[in-house]
Amino acid sequence: MPDRADVTIIGAGVIGLAIAAQVARQRRHVYVLEKNEGFGLETSSRHSGVIHAGIYYPQDSLKAKLCVAGNRRLYDLCPQYDIGCRRSGKLIVAADDGESGELEALLERGRRNDAEDLKLLSRRELKALEPNVAGVAAMLSPSTGIIDSHGLMQYFISKAVEGGAQIAYKTRVVGIEKVPDGYRVRVEDGGGESSFITRTLVNCAGLYSDKVAGMAGIDIDGAGYRLYYCKGEYFSLKSRRESAVSRLIYPVPPSNIAGVGIHITFDLEGRVRLGPNVRYVDSLDYTVDNRHKKLFYDSAKKLLPSIEYDDIEPETAGIRPKLQEPGGEIRDFVIRDEADKGLPAFINLIGIESPGLTAAPAIAEYVAVLIEKYL
Repeated sequence: MPDRADVTIIGAGVIGLAIAAQVARQRRHVYVLEKNEGFGLETSSRHSGVIHAGIYYPQDSLKAKLCVAGNRRLYDLCPQYDIGCRRSGKLIVAADDGESGELEALLERGRRNDAEDLKLLSRRELKALEPNVAGVAAMLSPSTGIIDSHGLMQYFISKAVEGGAQIAYKTRVVGIEKVPDGYRVRVEDGGGESSFITRTLVNCAGLYSDKVAGMAGIDIDGAGYRLYYCKGEYFSLKSRRESAVSRLIYPVPPSNIAGVGIHITFDLEGRVRLGPNVRYVDSLDYTVDNRHKKLFYDSAKKLLPSIEYDDIEPETAGIRPKLQEPGGEIRDFVIRDEADKGLPAFINLIGIESPGLTAAPAIAEYVAVLIEKYL
């Protein structure tokens, strides 16, 4: 490890890599520390791969503003740098008349957030777009899409390295100490334990970001930074059902859950997936419980009646780092310079769950502004 750095970023997920790409400059020492053997091996690679439009989030929240900005950045970025993406569009489908009223509320929220081109559809218009989907009405979001998140992270890495950033894998942060000219960071790697000084320190540790904040001396309960692990499982459709839909299909989300409901998505190769469900857990476990198959089948059957029970099979799972405790209120991203806690130039990013992938380039720009005043 170096003796000194200008910017140190903890975590090589999509957010940490986006920030590294944004702040790396020649003659500036930028380091990314990642405890795993490669980049994006946790939350950043275990998700639906959706470019969100900004519909669901409270007005003026960081989630809303950064999602909308990130959506537009990604659609500019992807074709320019040959990153796989598709503006597939999305339908939020009302199963009955009661849910139709919820669509109108979602439409108004999305429009207040500046989400683009939202439109309510009648049953007839829904059927014209998606003949295999059942519902009494729907909302169309044309700017929702899908992206190759691995390709996006590779782009961020190439841009960061081109700017002089270095990424240290298998390097775990084990201590943080405030010193007069920044922070002393202690790490463990293949060579044992060592330390270095960094002028600015950015906590992008994802599922472990609350623990990193605690290393710096922050009372995570007092600050409201404690994370809760929220597991989402996915089932996939067998190949003969892959042509069932041409857009992403979502249910109207219940207002009291920590997600947006089990939905129907696909990747750039056309593979269709169902999920995720929402289940708070105490530990990290990425196995898929086949006992949940009926829940997925029943949820998907409401939207896609042609699905048969044997058409679906377990696929993968992810864990979301949620600030929202079980049964609690929806929480916004935490992205802040902790100067008011006596930790200037220590920048926390905590609870970066969905729409973090969509928001990544906008989050990077936001954090770069916080960093620049210290360099």
